[in-house]
Amino acid sequence: MDDTDRVAAGYDAVYGAMSDSPTFHKIWRTHATGEDYPAGFEHISFLTLAEMQTMAAALNLRDGDTLVDLACGMAGPGLWIARGAGAGLVGVDISSVALAGARERAASLQPAPVARFTQGSFAQTGLDAGSAAAAISVDALQYAPDKRAALHEIARILRPGGRLAFACFELEPERVAGVPVLGMDPVADYSPLLEQAGFDVVSCAETAGWRVRLTQAYQAIVDAKAELTSEMGEAAYTALAGEVTLTLQLQPYRQRVFVSAQKR
Repeated sequence: MDDTDRVAAGYDAVYGAMSDSPTFHKIWRTHATGEDYPAGFEHISFLTLAEMQTMAAALNLRDGDTLVDLACGMAGPGLWIARGAGAGLVGVDISSVALAGARERAASLQPAPVARFTQGSFAQTGLDAGSAAAAISVDALQYAPDKRAALHEIARILRPGGRLAFACFELEPERVAGVPVLGMDPVADYSPLLEQAGFDVVSCAETAGWRVRLTQAYQAIVDAKAELTSEMGEAAYTALAGEVTLTLQLQPYRQRVFVSAQKR
């Protein structure tokens, strides 16, 4: 099993167990997303309601546009943004379990948005060139094994003038040398890569309070090991705790940024 397969298996385990864990949802709402985050659109990233509103504004979507959500998970942010704009959504993720959850979530919404979900990766979306008006990604790009390939693929699927908005973590390369996944292609500044891929960077700024939120959420997961293991099962908690523990120990992140860019 290679790193990609291991990552997919870990996320399959976590997504399969999330709905059975009120402790996890309480931790995440309290420390990561905030109490005002809209119910029914939950996720396992650190995106707040204010950040999601900023992301939606940056995309400038119009009725009938297609939005692509890369590493969508269960597609909470993507569905919230697409539905609010009257746009269609295409979600791409490596986890088949997450995609099944995204399909169920989309079908449960009223009115139901036009949405489809497909298995793929940042560098291999399987989508047609120029097929999307906009793309988003939330706290996932740091895991892409080849960021240049990922950004070139995003540029390929966007039409000219298409918008990209994402939140992700910039890494301290020396802290992740030799570390699986994070150490494969650590990026400390996404702006040059975006320019090389054919984007003009509209904005790039550190997100407020991210380090405190991350530390508190991850420490709460460590502290609630017994409850979370009971609710989620050993395999899911082990997958979740692996990333949490590694992050707390290494402090690999330089900053968490929100980026808006436009394809030339």
